Amino acid sequence: MKPTRVSVLVLVAVVCAGLGWLLLRSLYAKLPPLPWTGVPALLIAAMAEAWTGRDLKTRIAARRGRGGQETGRRLKPVAPMFVSRMVALAKASSLAAAIIAGVAGGFGVYLSGSLSASVPRQDALTAVVTFAAAVVLACAALYLENCCRVPEDQDRDEREAPASSR
Repeated sequence: MKPTRVSVLVLVAVVCAGLGWLLLRSLYAKLPPLPWTGVPALLIAAMAEAWTGRDLKTRIAARRGRGGQETGRRLKPVAPMFVSRMVALAKASSLAAAIIAGVAGGFGVYLSGSLSASVPRQDALTAVVTFAAAVVLACAALYLENCCRVPEDQDRDEREAPASSR
């Protein structure tokens, strides 16, 4: 499985923003006000993923003999299946965050022309905050995915270097 590319996430967000803007042109008058409840959910998910990533990175490094000694505690080894599940979660949540950011961005762009009315102004503010929360979630998901990588073995590289120069 290849790492998630930021360019793919940006492309997904831009496409979703365009589609959201097109849909809003014909449906906005029929929609209820945009709910703000998605923002805390996105931020809680981002915090959970960042925390999990930090923990996984420490536990993977300890398994390879590089971490855990500075804290003076024994770290529980990481099950490979758990790491693969966290990678799947990170990939899925980064894509979901890109979609949400795109739709929220489409809302923001559509509503930027009608900020004089109170309901569109409130919806635009909610869309901007939702966009920011989705970007935070995408960053946390990319961090979690990065933390699931096994670090390069520097000792192995040093052992192989003299052998290849012979």
